[in-house]
Amino acid sequence: MTKKPLSHHRTYRWIRQIHLWVGAWGAIAALLFGSTGLLLNHRIGDNAWPQGKTEPVRKEQLVAPAEVRTSPEALSTWLRQARGLDADMIRKPKPGVDGKPEGPAKWNFSGGSARNSWSAEYVVGSDAIDVKWTNSSTLAVFTKLHKGLGGTWWRLLVDSYAIAMILLALTGLWMWARGRGAKEMVLSVFALAAVASGSAIVLAFL
Repeated sequence: MTKKPLSHHRTYRWIRQIHLWVGAWGAIAALLFGSTGLLLNHRIGDNAWPQGKTEPVRKEQLVAPAEVRTSPEALSTWLRQARGLDADMIRKPKPGVDGKPEGPAKWNFSGGSARNSWSAEYVVGSDAIDVKWTNSSTLAVFTKLHKGLGGTWWRLLVDSYAIAMILLALTGLWMWARGRGAKEMVLSVFALAAVASGSAIVLAFL
């Protein structure tokens, strides 16, 4: 008769411990993404909040050998090996209805850090690549990090933050719902938040 309560207690203890561990990891993410998200939410309008500045540093036109202009991947490899420009992101034109690219066929590359970044554009058929380097202020760095523009390692860290927040929400809801009846759950702050969030999402699609 005592095995079931002990099992429930052990489960609760483990979930609570996971919640605490994940909460400590996710606290940094909550501070960073909460503050930068608030800034980004007020980036437009008459009373827009400061977003920091990103200033151009220099421009350069590179001439790439014909053999590396056969694909975005080959050109990206050449940029890394010949110029030390390691692209974190490669953008190619999306195919249209007829299968041909929409607009001019061009490839875009970008990389660097949130503070010192670079971008390159290559128009298919040309032999030149236009490269631009920029420098961002401290505030702009944090807003760029919020958007995931911080390089490969930063994106991996953000993935871990996102997983932590999901686990934090699930374990928190499990502990909150434990021992509560249906009436208590309906008449709760969580239910109010769920209705408000759901309504806002529905209105966004209208």
